[in-house]
Amino acid sequence: MQNNSRPLSPHLQIYRWQLTMFLSILHRVTGFGLAVGALLAVWWLMAALGGAKSFDHFHDFTHSLIGQLMLAGWLFSLVFHFLNGLRHLVWDTGRWLTLKGAYASGYAVLFGAIAITAALWFYAGR
Repeated sequence: MQNNSRPLSPHLQIYRWQLTMFLSILHRVTGFGLAVGALLAVWWLMAALGGAKSFDHFHDFTHSLIGQLMLAGWLFSLVFHFLNGLRHLVWDTGRWLTLKGAYASGYAVLFGAIAITAALWFYAGR
């Protein structure tokens, strides 16, 4: 007799969200964000090669609300992915592998990425 009311394997619906789970998912999302941002960089290069009119279209897009959101997301993705990569390198040395260390480094990466992104964004806007 098979009990069909239970899932065959654990699913996200039954797990309680934890910082480490959130950061793991965010690392994958920011990796995708970096790929999308690379397309934006290719557009920038193509627009620069295409002349002033072509570059004006790119400039207008990047200064629109959606363009600014994309650039900010790309910057956050870059900073977060870099900091989280450093965190993983430290883990490879055998450090910060305790629950306390994983949470402390996780909060440092998350808040550090937000702070560095904001600082770079405001510095670039000057």
